[in-house]
Amino acid sequence: MTRVKRGSVSRKRHEKSLKTASGFVGAGSKLFRTANQQGIKALSYAYSDRKNRKREFRRLWVTRINAAAKKNGISYSTMIHYLYKNQVCLNRKTLGQVATLDAKCFSALAQAICTQIS
Repeated sequence: MTRVKRGSVSRKRHEKSLKTASGFVGAGSKLFRTANQQGIKALSYAYSDRKNRKREFRRLWVTRINAAAKKNGISYSTMIHYLYKNQVCLNRKTLGQVATLDAKCFSALAQAICTQIS
C-alpha cells in the first residue's frame, strides 16, 4: 500500500474551522482546537437562541399589552378573554404594536371590552 500524506486535507479542514471562528476573542480565533470547540459551541447557542428569540418576543408583546390594558383599567387576561369571546382575530404581536404605536385605537378596544363587562 502506498503512503498517503494528509497535509493539504488537514490544512483545509483547519482553515475552514478557523474561518468560521474569525472574530472570536483570543485563542478562540487563532488556535485550531479552541477555535473548533468555540465554533461548535457557537452553533449550538445559535440553534437554541433561535427558539429563545420567539419566547422573548412573545414575552415583550404580552408585557406591552398588559401595560396598555392597565392604563385603560382592565387586566391583560380579561382583555384577551373578551377578545377571544368576541372572535376578534388579533394576535399578541399585532396587539403589542397597536398598544405602542396607536394608543387611541387600543383604548377604543379596551373601552369596547369594558362596556361588555359592565
